[in-house]
Amino acid sequence: MTYSYFPGCTLKTKAKDLDHYARISAQALGFTLEEIPDWQCCGGVYPMAKNEIATKLSSIRTLAKARDMGMPLVTLCSACHNVIKQVNHDMQSDENIVLKANNYLKLDTPYQGETEVLHYLEVLRDKVGFDEVKKKVVNPLKGKKIAAYYGCLLLRPGKTMQMDNPENPKILEDFIRVIGAEPVLYPMRNECCGGYLTLDKKSVAESRSNQVMTSAAENGAEMVITACPLCLYNLQKNSGVSDLPVVYFTELLAEAFGLK
Repeated sequence: MTYSYFPGCTLKTKAKDLDHYARISAQALGFTLEEIPDWQCCGGVYPMAKNEIATKLSSIRTLAKARDMGMPLVTLCSACHNVIKQVNHDMQSDENIVLKANNYLKLDTPYQGETEVLHYLEVLRDKVGFDEVKKKVVNPLKGKKIAAYYGCLLLRPGKTMQMDNPENPKILEDFIRVIGAEPVLYPMRNECCGGYLTLDKKSVAESRSNQVMTSAAENGAEMVITACPLCLYNLQKNSGVSDLPVVYFTELLAEAFGLK
């Protein structure tokens, strides 16, 4: 199976590991990530203003290209996934946005939300199947106590993202079990780390990320995994908890497959 793929800006720079380990793990599982040609930055933040069109156009171009390629669109970065999934929902449900966007873009075929948008985790769970993923594990991470950090962007708004229960998610915990480790449940796993406030109100970001990491450590975690480059930076640099490593989930997937 081949999927169109939107890596996003950060996966080309600071988050190369998230991208690299996802690609080689996909090969091991028998599917291909075909990068969208000439993709543009998604903007990193979903614009809440209903009459804001310009900042949605790059996402719409990407979605239209995936449609024209005849493939679902896969993302990895939590922020990119959130923006593209919400913009796609707009193009499925808001006639005013559909009209304005298509009038501006002048695509050969107007885009109306036809593309299926999937996070890489959803591909593992829903397309490949966690049972099949488990069969590829040659180096199970037995004995590792791993805390899943969702943050806010993977799960919310719940009715639009539809990845998991935003209040009691389990997709990352199920992933941790598949690679042979033990998931650690802790209260802050789906709370915001303050990532978008890192530059403007650093003290708030420090307080939020410290709460997350302290909660994970107090519940016995030896490691935290995430899908968000901004969350990883914030939890590593701003939490003050330096003895608890934070890594991308794809890195552990590759390790379990014997590829790292």
